[in-house]
Amino acid sequence: MAFDGIVTKAISEEISELRDSRIDKIYQPNKNTIILGIYKDGKNYALNICIEAQNCRINLTTKTKQNPQEAPNFCMLLRKHLIGLKLKNIITFDLERLIILEFEGFDDLDDIISKKLVIELMGKHSNIILLDEVNIIVDSLRHIKEKDENYRDILPHTKYTFPTSNKNNFLDLKDYHDFKKYINTAEIDELSTCISNSFNGISKNFINAIINKFCITELSDNSLNLIFNYITDILDKIGTKNLSFEKIENEQGIAKDYILIPKQSNASFSLNFFLDDFYFNKETNETFKNYRNTLLKLILDTLKKYNKRLSNINEKLQECDDMDKYKVYGELITANLYRIPNKNMEEIELENYYDNNKKIKIKLDKKYSPSINAKRFFKKYSKLKNALEIVSEQKKETLKELNYIESVVYELESCTSLEEVTEIFEEISENDIFKETTIKTTNSNSKKSKVKKSKFTKNKTVSFNPIKYTIDGYTVLVGRNNKENDYLSLKYANKNDLWFHTKDFHGSHTILKIENNMPYPNNEILIKVAKIAAKHSKAKNSSNVPVDYCEVKFVKKPSSSKPGMVIYSHNKTLNV
Repeated sequence: MAFDGIVTKAISEEISELRDSRIDKIYQPNKNTIILGIYKDGKNYALNICIEAQNCRINLTTKTKQNPQEAPNFCMLLRKHLIGLKLKNIITFDLERLIILEFEGFDDLDDIISKKLVIELMGKHSNIILLDEVNIIVDSLRHIKEKDENYRDILPHTKYTFPTSNKNNFLDLKDYHDFKKYINTAEIDELSTCISNSFNGISKNFINAIINKFCITELSDNSLNLIFNYITDILDKIGTKNLSFEKIENEQGIAKDYILIPKQSNASFSLNFFLDDFYFNKETNETFKNYRNTLLKLILDTLKKYNKRLSNINEKLQECDDMDKYKVYGELITANLYRIPNKNMEEIELENYYDNNKKIKIKLDKKYSPSINAKRFFKKYSKLKNALEIVSEQKKETLKELNYIESVVYELESCTSLEEVTEIFEEISENDIFKETTIKTTNSNSKKSKVKKSKFTKNKTVSFNPIKYTIDGYTVLVGRNNKENDYLSLKYANKNDLWFHTKDFHGSHTILKIENNMPYPNNEILIKVAKIAAKHSKAKNSSNVPVDYCEVKFVKKPSSSKPGMVIYSHNKTLNV
């Protein structure tokens, strides 16, 4: 759904009911948004003005947004000039995506003053511009220089000029035949582009929505006439409370678009609040995806680094496989020094008394004598022996780290909300594996993504919100991330509760609560809970998944282990 000229006009007509209201608050939650607090007849309203390229709009909102501690300069300027003034008029121009809010009030000397707030909703050229009484720009949210943008100057102390367009005004059309003159395509797939390029304020999305609504499959006089009449009907009903938004669904019943339809709505500001919900959900989803993808890239980069480390460790271990060979070389040379010429040689052949005295050729470094070569072989053996011990321990730790990182990847891919992603970010921020990268991410995104952290700490009240199921009167709880898994299994669950987890697969800890006086669950219930554990694991798309379960008292957390990592005993296995 595009915020085109038709939607702009419909929304502005609804907002016009707020004429003579007073501006009492102004906020700027981010670089693209201004919120005007409006008071009228004992009620408070919030007018949201957003100039983000993909989501530019104006609408009344009930959604709260986090504001910076220090108001930006443009917000302070608007507060200085507009707070206390009354909204006298809301002006639109045909189907242009341009709205002018006219304000009027008194200054300190009780002289009448007027100001204008121009809102241009034009994609990447969107802007919010404050004008004085004679249309001189006081300031704007974005400063634009003509030579930079090949557009027009939007700078303080310059005369405001309206944007121009070569497109036609649909409102000037007399009838269908006037409309048809501008249609120069024979393909239905090109119709939306043709109409959008010919007329101001009519988006391709709107035409495509009409085509989908009426299942138009070919271009004809009947189909064009239907589109023309539908647009005309919508425009005639703007400002009459006879417009609503309708969902257009695909074959799976999922909304793929929304369209204005002629339908009565008795609720005040119904179009405004529909758009408020629509864009709030859209922006929340976009923020969630962007934040999750950023975090996922960070974690996958770390995973790649540890996989490379494991590869290097395996190479070193492969070298250690030959360490006994060097010990044998050293012993054979030492045992035969009495009959080996004391001169530098490239190769020597000796009897190997470890292998039935078979002949063995030993390559030497010709820069050194045989005795020195023997010492070098012993030294290399000793070095590899020590390396084997160290590298083996490194491999064990690296495998643990890899296992933990893969569990975080699973968690992140399973997230469904911004809060869950934030809790995972908090979790990895406390881990040395990600410490350096999360600090960089926090610094680089501090202005872009200000997400409130959860209260999930070890020594304070836990932000605890597991997924809940009810099975035949029993409560089943599923952790959403590693820290919540730990708290669920080790702190929250009772000792006689049952703990479930997929065997050899990353997944969430699942607890079957067994309250006092409740009978031990039968096999049917256990299988249902095991299926839930499999559903919340990396094996959710597999068949015949092994799920281990045991009493919570047999689940332990090794010291210094990563979040979510536990060991357990006395377990049984169910295949589901």
